[in-house]
Amino acid sequence: MNRPEHVFSKLLKEVELNQPPLEGNKMEGTPLGYLPADESFATRAIHTGQNPDNHSYGPVVVPLYTASTFKQDAPGQTRGFDYGRGGNPTRQSLEEVLASLDKAKHGLAFSSGLGAMSAIIELLKSGDHIICGDDVYGGANRYFRRVAVNHGLDTEFVDTTTPEAILKAIKPNTKMAWLESPTNPLMKITDIPKLSEAIKKVKPDIILVVDNTFLTPYFQKPLTLGADIVVYSITKYLNGHSDVIMGALTTNRKDLYERLQFIQMAAGYVPSPFDCFLVLRSLKTLAVRMDQHMRSAVEIAAFLEKHPLVEKVIFPGSKSHPQHELAKKLWTGVSGMMSAYIKGGMEESSKFLKALKVFTLAESLGGYESLVEIPSIMTHASVPAESRKQLGITDNLLRFSIGLESTKCLIEDLDQALKVASSSKPAVNGGKAITAAIKNGH
Repeated sequence: MNRPEHVFSKLLKEVELNQPPLEGNKMEGTPLGYLPADESFATRAIHTGQNPDNHSYGPVVVPLYTASTFKQDAPGQTRGFDYGRGGNPTRQSLEEVLASLDKAKHGLAFSSGLGAMSAIIELLKSGDHIICGDDVYGGANRYFRRVAVNHGLDTEFVDTTTPEAILKAIKPNTKMAWLESPTNPLMKITDIPKLSEAIKKVKPDIILVVDNTFLTPYFQKPLTLGADIVVYSITKYLNGHSDVIMGALTTNRKDLYERLQFIQMAAGYVPSPFDCFLVLRSLKTLAVRMDQHMRSAVEIAAFLEKHPLVEKVIFPGSKSHPQHELAKKLWTGVSGMMSAYIKGGMEESSKFLKALKVFTLAESLGGYESLVEIPSIMTHASVPAESRKQLGITDNLLRFSIGLESTKCLIEDLDQALKVASSSKPAVNGGKAITAAIKNGH
């Protein structure tokens, strides 16, 4: 559908052309030395794809179009849309802004992150070989091991932080490399430019897919680093309100976009217009939310690193992280995701979680509320036990999603819960107890 150019679209082009170099992220209370911030990010999030003149009456907010079908002026003559699965004005606005935030030419929204993943995997055919990071979201690991295999796809799990391991795994039938950076839940970082260059030299037809859910395009833009496709669980930071299940992908390659757009429509992986409306709302505050997530996470990581009841903190924003310098080279900041090993085992982890009053024991991440979980029996329960053991996903490893509450309140909550975990007294259950149902993993 051809749309008139919004005045803000013209302004943004001028801003990007004339934008002076910025110093690294020097937000007070955060680590220094990251890449320059994306100066027009917040403006694009608010205005791209949201021209009031594209709709009757000039609404400032993109309307929620719930129609399942659209009137045609003559047989086969539409006004841009015909059937809701193939396209929707609200969804189109969302896809345009998602592409803009990633500095991409194309964006597509899906009914879930795994829906987006499924569409990407459908680019392949039986007999193809996939290289996947060894430390990825449990649902992605499960998909490769229990779904993709049924379609004749062979997946090999390797440490993507070492380009040599990737190159060694490449076979004549390797068609895709899939990775997260940072990884979930161990926060390992991949040098995407270095890896992309190495892969393309050996086998140019390999599609490099990067899951950027943990950082969002606010802190990292993998397409500019050499990725072919970037995938997101919008459910997490991009929506940020824990009330939408959705996924997305972006790409600069027209050939991949056209194939993926067809799969999105033909397979029915589309999100509801209402969910698209909610995400459009949420993206308007993404920049300020991510800044606050970072502020709090930096303080909380520093607190945990000094705590006598914590064995180790894994947070890319800390100097103690072995790849902290690489993070500063590739990112404009860090999100609120971190993991930590507390002293003890499942008993201590359970007591700690039961004692929390502000943090909520729950899966997912990236919302305004602070969450904590035990990957070994929750998000990564579907990962084979031997693989978990090799990776270090043990029963005393906790994954934290730092929310938007008062940082002081969060630190006080962690402190009192850690003291309970180390005591001989049972925890007072604050309504966040671990149950056997958790073991299904999501």
